[in-house]
Amino acid sequence: MKHFSAKTILAAVIAALTVSSCNNKPAASTPAVANGGPVTGKIAYVNVDTLQAKYTFWKSEADALTAEQARVESELQRSAQQLQNDIAAFQQKAQAGALSEAEGKAAQQRLGQMQQSLETRRSTLAEQLQEKQLAFSEKLQKNIDEYLAIYNKDNKYDYILSYSKVGQILYANKSLDITEDVLKGLNEYKPSTSDTSKAK
Repeated sequence: MKHFSAKTILAAVIAALTVSSCNNKPAASTPAVANGGPVTGKIAYVNVDTLQAKYTFWKSEADALTAEQARVESELQRSAQQLQNDIAAFQQKAQAGALSEAEGKAAQQRLGQMQQSLETRRSTLAEQLQEKQLAFSEKLQKNIDEYLAIYNKDNKYDYILSYSKVGQILYANKSLDITEDVLKGLNEYKPSTSDTSKAK
């Protein structure tokens, strides 16, 4: 069964942390190079690794998903073990000649149905977990999008970038780091209630 890793959820957040504001006034520029030409604008970044470790919503929802996955895996393991026990018991009786032909066929049919039920249950639970992970990722991105729009309502920055150890940015100037400021605001921010999270 697919595990919910930090990298999986991190990927969903990277896109949420790139914001551009539309202001036409001259800006203090931070030069960069893209496609051979200079790019100017007021730039800041948020360390996504820090958000993952300290953003309360992210931590609590990710922990809940991990706990749910552990519960599902435990249930499936118990069912699989019961099936194996029943198969072993059937084989012992068959080898000992303790089953009639009719009893043997009935037992084989029952074991086949148990196997099919287990596979169906495994598929259903995996799909439910995937849906919960998607709902969590969407809610996480929505929260960050909404808060950054409020945070940058004065168009202080033209770009707010994401930075992480697994990301594309190889170096980031610490003076452009607004992570703690954004983190404090996110933990205090009350998201809009028009879309309730499906991750719970």
